[in-house]
Amino acid sequence: MIRIGVLLLPTDPWAETVATARHLERLGYHHLWTYDHLSWRRYQDQAWHATYPWLAGIASQTSSIRLGTMVANPNIRHPLTLAKDAMTLDHISDGRITLGIGAGGTGFDATVLGQTELTPAQRIERLEEFVPLIDGLLRDRLRDHQGDHYIINEARLLPGCIQTPRLPIAIAAGGPRGLRLTAEVADAWITYGDTTYQDLTAAGTEKIVKRQTNELEQHCDDIGRDPGQIDRIYLIGNTADRPLASVEAFRDFVGRYQELGFTDLVFHHPRPDDAVWNDNPEIVDAIADALLTRRG
Repeated sequence: MIRIGVLLLPTDPWAETVATARHLERLGYHHLWTYDHLSWRRYQDQAWHATYPWLAGIASQTSSIRLGTMVANPNIRHPLTLAKDAMTLDHISDGRITLGIGAGGTGFDATVLGQTELTPAQRIERLEEFVPLIDGLLRDRLRDHQGDHYIINEARLLPGCIQTPRLPIAIAAGGPRGLRLTAEVADAWITYGDTTYQDLTAAGTEKIVKRQTNELEQHCDDIGRDPGQIDRIYLIGNTADRPLASVEAFRDFVGRYQELGFTDLVFHHPRPDDAVWNDNPEIVDAIADALLTRRG
């Protein structure tokens, strides 16, 4: 059966956030994610908490649900400090962390530290340096590095991860270079379909996802890797599909994406005041009652 997770924005009061996370865990959801931004789009003038302290707090208040970044953002992160934070979260959570990593986007986070906004090609080039550094650091195989984007001198990541050989890395990718990097390094692949937002229809999204899947499998074949070693995570909520409209709609969506080879689905927790993710919050419990096994 496909695993189902929830993306929870780090914007609510802490007591409310903890109550929601514990409730999702009791309902039987497999994983809980949050975005990695300093501020974000339509929430730029609203409360928005720091990603890694937020995850550490959730880890301390839960016991079984997996936690992760959707996705770590090179616009505002250095690979050494990110790896150190992720390693520490792995200990706080007793081995429940997945580090999702992306190329970084445009907008606020791309310039907030005074940097020049990179082109898409420059961002993927940076990611190709960023991810192998994270991988090497978390495996304690890398001490020094001098590249086009990053310098590391005499790094130590002790005591290392609880999960072995390191905590899982999930790469968000839609294009050829990102999918090749996923095949080479990642334990999981994240997609939401068309990263250019040109075709957001249900049929168009599935066509694009099929193409991405085939490309990922071809990259795996090229390097002799079994594509079944890579979990496939689909992030719901960035297309015209509305699978949270009803349990029946969600069940149909699960069937369609299971046929496409996906192992995991993640949806945004409904927010009645949000312009996009404003489905009825009761659907969260209804989906769990229909498809999940409660933990308590």
